[in-house]
This record gives sequence, structure tokens and C-alpha cells, in this order.
Amino acid sequence: MPNDHHNAPQTGLSYYGLSLLSYLRESHPDLADDADFIRTRAQAAAEAYSCIIRSGGSRIEAAEEADTVLYRGLHFSLYGTLANVIRSEFADIIPEEDAREAALILLPQAREVARSYELADDFAATPQYALLYTELTGTVQILLDNGIQ
Repeated sequence: MPNDHHNAPQTGLSYYGLSLLSYLRESHPDLADDADFIRTRAQAAAEAYSCIIRSGGSRIEAAEEADTVLYRGLHFSLYGTLANVIRSEFADIIPEEDAREAALILLPQAREVARSYELADDFAATPQYALLYTELTGTVQILLDNGIQ
């Protein structure tokens, strides 16, 4: 049976909308079915591009600004970090091919852990990242110990 969750917001999307949808499916799958979010971001990116071009900027400058608008606040992925924790720390329990699905299942618990952190675009480059990684590792271990798989 096809997964309608992944196909629903795709209809009629612009270049920016499709680019964002593809990125969300990889890094923020919990947002991939938010058609309003995707449409709003895509429109803002297209407007940013047009604005730079109208003001005499180059296509490269316009594309860079559009990408900045499109991906603002999405560079750090809690889901991606959780998937990395599962792949790196629990490879003996959760097979590699199941790591992304497991991360999606455990994402609500990971969000609870991450609430005390400021998850900005550059978060992975901060000292706090190691603390979050350690907390996520402990959380996954507790969940596995309690039979949640």
C-alpha cells in the first residue's frame, strides 16, 4: 500500500517547495506532510530570489538568499542526530536499515529531552551538542531496556 503521507503535499509545488520537501523527508520527516509550512517557505524563498534580482543582484546571490530563507531554522536536525545515536550507539540492537524508522518512532521522546536546549541552526557546532547526544543515548537505552523498540 502506498504511503500517502509522503505524497500528499507534493501536488503543485514549485521548485523551492519540492527542494524543501525533499530536504524535510531526509532531515525532518515529521514536517514533510505540513503542506502549509512548505508552501509558505517556498513562497518566501521565491520572493527573496525575486527581490535580489529586482535590486540588481546576481542569480548566485539571489539563489543563496532564497536558500537562506528556505532552510532557516532547519539546518540542525534532532531527527538526524537521533538516527546517528541509534546507528552509532545501538548498532548491535537496531539494524542499520531500521535506524531511521526507529528514530522517527522515538522522536517524541527525543523532543522532550531536547526541550532544555536551544536548537539553533549551528547547534551541532556548540558544546551543548555533546550533552544532548549523551542524553539521547541514555534515553534510547532506557526505552530499549523497557521494551520499546
